[in-house]
Amino acid sequence: MARNGAGKPEEPGRPDGPGTPGGSGAPRNPDGPGEPGASGRPDAFGKPAKPRESPLASFAFTEADEEKRRGVRRMKITATGLLLFVAVVYTLATWAKNSGVGGWPGYVAAAAEAGMVGALADWFAVTALFRRPLGLPIPHTAIIPTKKDQLGASLGSFVGENFLSGDVVRDRIHALGIGARLGSWLAEPAHADRVTAELATALRGALTVLRDADVQAVVGEAITRRAGSVEVGPGVGKMLEKVVEDGGHRKVVDLVCVRAHDWLVEHGDSVMDAVQGGAPGWTPRFVDKRIGDRVYKELLRFITEMRDMPGHPARGAIDTFLRDFAADLQTDSDTRARVERLKSEILGRGEVQDVIASAWSSVRAMVIAAAEDEQSELRLRARASLMSLGTRLAKDERLRAKLEGWLEDAAVYVVTTYRAEITSLISDTVAGWDAEHTSKKIEAHIGRDLQFIRINGTVVGALAGLVIYTVSRALGG
Repeated sequence: MARNGAGKPEEPGRPDGPGTPGGSGAPRNPDGPGEPGASGRPDAFGKPAKPRESPLASFAFTEADEEKRRGVRRMKITATGLLLFVAVVYTLATWAKNSGVGGWPGYVAAAAEAGMVGALADWFAVTALFRRPLGLPIPHTAIIPTKKDQLGASLGSFVGENFLSGDVVRDRIHALGIGARLGSWLAEPAHADRVTAELATALRGALTVLRDADVQAVVGEAITRRAGSVEVGPGVGKMLEKVVEDGGHRKVVDLVCVRAHDWLVEHGDSVMDAVQGGAPGWTPRFVDKRIGDRVYKELLRFITEMRDMPGHPARGAIDTFLRDFAADLQTDSDTRARVERLKSEILGRGEVQDVIASAWSSVRAMVIAAAEDEQSELRLRARASLMSLGTRLAKDERLRAKLEGWLEDAAVYVVTTYRAEITSLISDTVAGWDAEHTSKKIEAHIGRDLQFIRINGTVVGALAGLVIYTVSRALGG
């Protein structure tokens, strides 16, 4: 009975010999192949077994892996059958040679003997990758189960040094010619439509996920803080000064005059009643009526002249007032201070804050509606911009170089900054794999090729033995 590395007898199991394809030198686990060592017995490597969790789902042994493993078993049978064949040939050739048959039996026996040696040596080498040959605790065997974590760390370091270096990433991205490819692709109307639709979907999704209350609070706070930190007086003064210089306020004055005239015409009685009501109580009623009628007519005449005469003195007075007010907004400290106090009072009112907060709902509804409508101005402009960008990228070498430079710099930054995290993902993932499942899965994927090594070892060994025997006979050995 074989003993493990701890000197204790192993559980009975099938020895992993050349004549048992697919066998395993590790003891069979009564708890099932998915949980090696779960029973608490020592494992095949002489170490106390620790309870293990099931292997990672992403690395589980699938039906496809089982099919590949059956192919490996068939190749093992072929390689082992070839070994048995050369053993039979060696036996028959040796018997013929010992029976006095001269000539060819010696050559055949030498070739068969060397073929057996080559087959056994390659069997040992292939088996040692995955398990202990014949269950014996031979050093430097069962390499994959015992060195899995070191192999994962080495693989991570190899990837980091040879694939995640800044120069390699930059050269690879530069060789791809992303700028020209992207430009030619975007220049196609169908592709621009596709990108526009995807962007619209992403925009709708983002706006749907956002909570209105949170966005409204952020928008309201941002607008209030921004408006509160900026003095509005000088800016308003400059704008008003420009409006007066360009005569943009005259249409407003025209509108006010027209509306005032129409109101006086419609509400003449109200004006006269107001004038009469303010007269002293000792004056006669007919005097009050005459005064009210006179005031109303003079007021109506004044408004009518102001409406119909662009050069009316009152209009000039308004122009002078607005110019002076614009200058005071820019230079007079008292006026600017009053404007700031008025601004603070307006921003502090609840109604204004409600308007600022509700603006987000209106903007979101407008954007979502535009994103859903294929003929909306938003999507049409986005599509046109994408096609224009694609055309420029396809024709403008400087723009392509700039874009590719940005992509290269971004990729180099990512791989150089997060290289350790990326490589640790490889090493940590490999470390999390179950050793038995790792061996099975790797053997299922590369086992057929390894069995060809055994076959080649048998053939090459036989040829080498034949050559050596022939040379030694030629030299008189």
